[in-house]
Amino acid sequence: MGMTSSPARPNDKVFDRTDAVLYGLVVLAWGTSWIAIPAQLGVVAPEVSVFYRFLAAGLIMMVWMLWSGRPMSFPPMAHARFALLGILTFSSNFAIFYYAGFWFASGLLAVVFSTATIFILILGRLIYGDTLSGKVLWGAAIGLAGICLVFWPKIASTAFDQNALLGFAAALAGTLLFSFGSMLSRSNQAMGLPVLQGNTWSMLYGALWLLVPIFILGRSFLWDPRPAYALALSFHVVFSTILAFGAYMTLLGRIGPARAGYATIAFPIFALIISTVFEDYAWTPPAILGVALVVAGNIIVLSKART
Repeated sequence: MGMTSSPARPNDKVFDRTDAVLYGLVVLAWGTSWIAIPAQLGVVAPEVSVFYRFLAAGLIMMVWMLWSGRPMSFPPMAHARFALLGILTFSSNFAIFYYAGFWFASGLLAVVFSTATIFILILGRLIYGDTLSGKVLWGAAIGLAGICLVFWPKIASTAFDQNALLGFAAALAGTLLFSFGSMLSRSNQAMGLPVLQGNTWSMLYGALWLLVPIFILGRSFLWDPRPAYALALSFHVVFSTILAFGAYMTLLGRIGPARAGYATIAFPIFALIISTVFEDYAWTPPAILGVALVVAGNIIVLSKART
């Protein structure tokens, strides 16, 4: 496979139709994934549910890769990278966010996770020496301001007691792991490692990694017999994991982590639109202004960046 000395710098690439489809898929998948989370909490421990999710996703991907004839043999160094990506992106961060959900309101979790855009910009600068355009920086700032306006009622009404602070710390840790995983995925692609095969191995390694906390904490491999659990888990496996992460990791290589990471700001807004239909979410003037700012930020960040 071809090797390069440094990661690609696609930040100035024109955002084309293929990028738009991939970006839309990420926002749609992650914006609807919240629907499936409550149905998986209660009977089965969060780390066990995440283990089921990525083990199933990895096995499905492996069957697909082998059936399609894609090569699955890689050198040990590549497997080390896949394993680390699995720990960062396909296991630990999700388990941490599940636990944060016990202590922190879901809207606030979305606010914390939206800061991944900032972390990705900073890490890109520190690790790869990215030159960030004024458009990207301003677009990210406008979008983050919008997301804060949307969720301001939740922020203002939350008492920051010990549990809230613990939830915030957990959510921030999960966001940081995701951000570092985005950097690693970018590096893997720059080295010529394929996205689909890499995701397949990473999901399996991530599932194996979760066995460590499962056994240390003495969790049982229970199964929730409710049809809603199986349906929610299946939704996460196929749509929120296989399709969404395939699209997101591909975007990282095509348009760079700065712009691809902006999906973490856009998808909470999509989740609110769904909440309007299913949970009678009440739109306030700050929320409407916030959505307008997020849309404006999307347009700025996803347009061709110029320094």
